Amino acid sequence: MRILYDASRLMSRAERSAPTGVDRVCLAYAEWLLASPDVTTIPVRGRKNRLVAVEIGWFRRFVADLRAKWNGAASSAADLAHEQRLIAALTAERRPTASVLCPAPPPEKEKPADKTRVFKQFFRSRHVAPLPQADLYLTVGHTTLHEPTALEDLKAAGIERVVLLHDLIPVTHPEFCRPGDGDKHHARVSNTLRLASRIIVNSAYTGDELRAFAEREGLPLPPVHVAHLGLEPAFVAGDAFSAPRPYFVHVGTIEARKNLALLLTLWRRLEERMGDQTPSLVLVGRYGWENEAVLDHLQRSPNLQGVVHQAANLSDAVLARLMRGARAILAPSSVEGFDLPAVEACAMGLSLIASDIPPHRELTPNAELIDPLDGLGWLAAIERATTKAPILSPSYTAPSWTEHFRSIADAIGLQPVSPLASAPKGL
Repeated sequence: MRILYDASRLMSRAERSAPTGVDRVCLAYAEWLLASPDVTTIPVRGRKNRLVAVEIGWFRRFVADLRAKWNGAASSAADLAHEQRLIAALTAERRPTASVLCPAPPPEKEKPADKTRVFKQFFRSRHVAPLPQADLYLTVGHTTLHEPTALEDLKAAGIERVVLLHDLIPVTHPEFCRPGDGDKHHARVSNTLRLASRIIVNSAYTGDELRAFAEREGLPLPPVHVAHLGLEPAFVAGDAFSAPRPYFVHVGTIEARKNLALLLTLWRRLEERMGDQTPSLVLVGRYGWENEAVLDHLQRSPNLQGVVHQAANLSDAVLARLMRGARAILAPSSVEGFDLPAVEACAMGLSLIASDIPPHRELTPNAELIDPLDGLGWLAAIERATTKAPILSPSYTAPSWTEHFRSIADAIGLQPVSPLASAPKGL
């Protein structure tokens, strides 16, 4: 089978030291396709609402290099120094005088354009030659879906179109996203429903939201396949990070829907009660959008100095050790489509305190679930976890990439292959 794989999102992440959850999925799909013996992978990316081919030799090297970088084998000196500062703060016998934080992001209008990345993408793409013949187009990154042109061209050429939708959050909860993202994602979902041959969703909850959207908008609903996402190899049982004082971890982009403003308000109350005995909190993730309230807490609250730390660009190996040593992993999100870090916590047998929302009920049955608006309930749960050592969760069968891709291969009519051949390299 000749598959056009839309690498637009993955290529835009070339300079990142650590991935988001969607980035992980894009890389896993690229590795799966490149490793599948019955697939001829044709990487493409969007350019001016059209698809252009990317050199396959360069793309293979790019995927391998990105895997090495995100695994930590190629961490930069700055990232390693940041990791060491965080470790030093958590292992100090006494509360540090200052928090370990990444620099605050510049205002959106002041962000410099990444001309180097843009040039690399331009150089590595074939802009004039028509796309090679193919059987199927596969996109898992949302990037090119806001305009219908590419999907319309593929349909006209008789090429099957398979789209993975991660969530409908910008449509259902636009208040948590950048201004304009709601309309843009509405267009993505509408174009997908009108023009995709079939749709993959990462949870039954996302599938339910998609069906409700199609019904409201009067749009057709192609076949929908629910396939839970797999986990990276680092997120299994293993060595734990050791610290003299209790600490908790939250993993995810720092954005409004993660409910971190509530979490930091609770941590201030903890500090008022416990002083220097307050457990540490580590927020692992890049700054996202609509996060002014979180930045105000991190930068200006004296009660949180030396107690709450924020880290980005941690390698998977360091992140997994950090999570294993925590009293609990915290996932207080107001809304999610899947919540990969929460599932990773369950896979490692860690204590998980999570918001009582549909994806957590579906995917993290061993978690302590609390309403995301129940501040006093969250405060009590954190205090309980602080005073007693974590207890390993009951057995949990984590979703795997092997199962995921077996399901996808069946859905798209790809000949079955052995689990070893179908699993991405390194997964």
